[in-house]
This record gives sequence, structure tokens and C-alpha cells, in this order.
Amino acid sequence: MTTKPPMRDALVAAAFQLFLERGYEAATIDDIVALAGVGRRSFFRYFPSKEDVVFPDHERALADMTRFLEASADGDDPVARVCDAARLVLGMYAENPTFSVQRYRLTKQVPGLRAYELSVVWRYERALADYLGARYADRPDGKLRADVIAAAVVAAHNNGLRTWLRSGAEGDAGAAVDHALEFVRAAWNGEGATRQGPPETEDDVVIVITKRRTPMWRVVREIEAGLAEEGPST
Repeated sequence: MTTKPPMRDALVAAAFQLFLERGYEAATIDDIVALAGVGRRSFFRYFPSKEDVVFPDHERALADMTRFLEASADGDDPVARVCDAARLVLGMYAENPTFSVQRYRLTKQVPGLRAYELSVVWRYERALADYLGARYADRPDGKLRADVIAAAVVAAHNNGLRTWLRSGAEGDAGAAVDHALEFVRAAWNGEGATRQGPPETEDDVVIVITKRRTPMWRVVREIEAGLAEEGPST
């Protein structure tokens, strides 16, 4: 005996069947609920709008990401932590590759869906930036650093994800995203990337003008005298 899918899943399945058959604009909410065998009230119980049925799992993924970041320990590396948080979002896509590819192709065709997707991506980025901002709160450049790293993580994740989606979900999605995220981790956890103090000053260069026949002991004395007048560098 075949078990009917939950109502929410039935609505998503009906919506995408109609989007593929008729196009996104031509398929109405009334068409979706008729195919799913439910009423309009049931649709709006799960989805505020037709756009939301295209992205049914992002709210869950955002909540999972937020809980993951909130559970971080003080000793966790912030950059590694936000990279791991991004991988949670990838897991959402990898759960259903066929659906993810269909959504990717549909979103590319419909400008309104692309704008909606950008608003969703922005919420992920803000969640990462808020976490990083708290971790870097004691730095003068803390907010800037948090915003830049969060944007870089999202860009790297999306680069790897879209490479996988463009291929029709062939290959390992995790490998593509890991490769992209490694650029972020290496850039911000590499040599000098997370230095907490001010940048080191370069060694002083002292130029002495003297006659060619001046004895070396006198040249050294003039250098020492000049440095004494300058005082210690800060």
C-alpha cells in the first residue's frame, strides 16, 4: 500500500509538477491546491506565498545554522565554524538532488524567484556575520572582518554549490564546496590573516652622509648619536 506524502510535501510536489508543465507564472495557487487535493487554506498554512513553495526548506536550514552557531564553544576557530555552518546548507540541497537541480533551473528562468533567493542568501550571510561579529567584538575592525568573512563564505559555498547544480548534480557536492571553502579558510587563517595586534613596523633605515676617508669608528658614532636623538621607535 502506498503511503500518501504529508500535505506539505504534497503541495511542493504538485507545485513543481505544474511549474515544469506550464511554467512558473502560468501555474496558480488554485492549480497547485487542486492537484494536491487540498484547499487554499491548507496551502497558506505552510507557505505564505507561491515563492515560498519553491524554497520550502530554507527556514529549517537557517534555523539549523543558527542553532549550530549558538552552540559554538569559545575555543572554536571562528572561520572554521562558519565554514561548517555553510556545509549544513549544502546538506539541505544534497538531500534531494533532483529537486535541487529543478529549483536551480527554475530560479534561473524567473527573475522574481532569483530576487527571492537573494533575500534568502542574505539571511544566511547575516547569521554568519552576527556570529563572527560577536567573536571579533574586541577588535577595532571586528564588524568589517565579520562582514567580509561572512560574504566570502557565502560566495565560496554558492560557487561550489552552483558548479554541482550546473552539472545536473553529478559528482560529489561536498567536494566542490569544500574546495571553494578552503580558499576562505586559507585566506583568513593563513600567515598573518588573524593577527590580533597592530601590524609590525618595518626596521628603521638610517642614511648617513659622510666623507669617503672618514674612519669607520666615527661613522658608527654618528649613527649611534642619530638614533639616540630619534629615541626608541614605537
